[in-house]
Amino acid sequence: MALWAQMTPQLQYLPTQTLNELYPDTFPLDVRHYLANWIEDQRWESFDVDNMEQEPQARMLLDQMVHLLQEVAQQNPNMVERVKLQHISKNLSVFQPQPMLLVRTVRDILRKERHLLAQAGIGFPPFQSMPMGPPAANGTPQPVREDSKTDVDNLVLKVLEIQNCRQTLHQLQEDLNWEKQETEPMQGQNDLDPHHQDQVTRQNRIKQLEYNYAICAKKRVQLLQEAMCALEQCQSCLILRIKSWRWEQHRSTIGVHFDDNLGPLQTWCEQLLGVNGNLRQELMLVKRDHGAGEQFQTLEESLACLLQTLVQNSLVVDKQPPQVIKTQSKFSTTVRHLLGEKMAPGKPVVLKAQIITEAQARNLGQGIVPNENVGELINSTAILEHNTASKSTCATFRNMSIRKIKRADRKGSESVTEEKFALLFTTEMTITGCESPHGIQTISLPVVVIVHGSQEINAMATIIWDCAFSEPNRIPFVVPDRVPWKQMCEALSSKFMSEVQTQRGLDRYNLHFLAQKIFDQPDISEDFSNMPVSWAQFNKEVLPGRNFTFWQWFEGVMDLTKKCLRDYWSDGLIFGFIGKQHLHVILQNKPNGTFLLRFSDSELGGITIAYVGPTDNGGRKVQNIQPFTKKDLDSAGLGDRIRDINCITYVYPDLSKNEVFKKFFTGK
Repeated sequence: MALWAQMTPQLQYLPTQTLNELYPDTFPLDVRHYLANWIEDQRWESFDVDNMEQEPQARMLLDQMVHLLQEVAQQNPNMVERVKLQHISKNLSVFQPQPMLLVRTVRDILRKERHLLAQAGIGFPPFQSMPMGPPAANGTPQPVREDSKTDVDNLVLKVLEIQNCRQTLHQLQEDLNWEKQETEPMQGQNDLDPHHQDQVTRQNRIKQLEYNYAICAKKRVQLLQEAMCALEQCQSCLILRIKSWRWEQHRSTIGVHFDDNLGPLQTWCEQLLGVNGNLRQELMLVKRDHGAGEQFQTLEESLACLLQTLVQNSLVVDKQPPQVIKTQSKFSTTVRHLLGEKMAPGKPVVLKAQIITEAQARNLGQGIVPNENVGELINSTAILEHNTASKSTCATFRNMSIRKIKRADRKGSESVTEEKFALLFTTEMTITGCESPHGIQTISLPVVVIVHGSQEINAMATIIWDCAFSEPNRIPFVVPDRVPWKQMCEALSSKFMSEVQTQRGLDRYNLHFLAQKIFDQPDISEDFSNMPVSWAQFNKEVLPGRNFTFWQWFEGVMDLTKKCLRDYWSDGLIFGFIGKQHLHVILQNKPNGTFLLRFSDSELGGITIAYVGPTDNGGRKVQNIQPFTKKDLDSAGLGDRIRDINCITYVYPDLSKNEVFKKFFTGK
């Protein structure tokens, strides 16, 4: 936030027209102010705004921005500001069709701010020279954030100032007591008494001390109130960051980059707990000196509320359970408490897990504790234990199992693999320095419970749809029934790269064919980007002329590529998803023996060789070899099969197959 900190004082000197040009209606000043930290974290300059392949990263930034602004709105105690921010977050949807426009807008704002500061003689290091930290959610490195550390440091300094003020008051009070004691024997002396002047001097000194005491006492209360506000703001930022960590963890299911390191958040939590404790102590001493006034009562209640919120939000699911869980099968999960080192010693803290439905998860937000068991969990308790090496306090459920599950009444054609549950973790703990224990809870990401392995692919489709298209801060576990195809493209490519463990994603030709496939429009060459795709098209309706859904077919391709074809795909030797129409266009003028590798669209988990071959009448036509499945490739690898097929000689466009595939030949 260093740039914004320097920019803010200059705003009052800027003409209205300049301000309006700097912060347009599509990106008002409020967004720049409330999201200053986050905005300056992102590498806007690393984007090539004319490169549409970077559009998915730009859309992720837009989604994060809307999510953070909604969080800020919810945290704002001012109703007018809250409504205003919610309205602004909705208006940011203007960037949805063109997320690169958001990148261009923010980048230009930051450039103009630097230019204005330079004109005012205020230096600021160029964006590129900031120290770089770990990758952001979009995979690009981002600047190391020092703002949270600075905020906490300033907060600690404020507490020290309050403590110094208290010590000064104590010293002033002792000086006053001494001066008053020394003044008493001089009472009743007349003006001619030689000691009279000493008495006047002492009385003046007493008045000065009393004045200093009053000023210091007033400053002490003011500092306490300021520290309270600073603590509230700092804690709001922390909770936003924890929620952001959870959201990134959720998105990692579809392959979005996720840094799971909780160390910095734990340090932040512990520091704020320490500040809260010091402020409670100082408040008690102020009340002792001034009496229990209404303002002190309010401060005390606010501190207690902040403490409860901090303790509650510091319980997180560090290692999520599998999101598809088969009954009678073992699984594990780990819950971490970021204030674990601050737990009161003595009684062990036991975490209890139970499985809850969507409806029960919704009721948690209204403070309603689930009173009905919908599933029987085995090994559902674990003790919070501290690891001195990692400085973490975790409860690890190593051998959990769902013995049985109670299903909800399903609507229409809804399948059991579409029903979402979650694990709820609850406990009660006492924090050192606090009188009463705190009841805390957290829930896992949504899970689908199955009873047979054949249900796994359909259950995973439910999870993929949930992770890819759910909104932050949603009502559990609501997801849209339709999404624009361009969002589906991002999810499919990201999931493919993550599952196959490759850096090569799906290109525009692959994605266009997938659109033709899911929309059943093989002859359409137009852009499908904004066409809505439904959950039913994704994994309820079978593809035309097939007995499997789009997701079942796509998942089969991913599984085959992951297990048998990763290196071929990563080296760019597999064209991948391509329709027959496009296939004929690119091969029709090629000589006999030219071939390419494409995923089969008629068989689950198959790859085929499309090649130009001769016809009986001396012509040429594109032909397809029977698809190879995992079973086929386990017996003989793809490289050896290509070597041994004599009718194919050149890899599209015109490369010798023996040169291209020789590293995959085994000599068998």
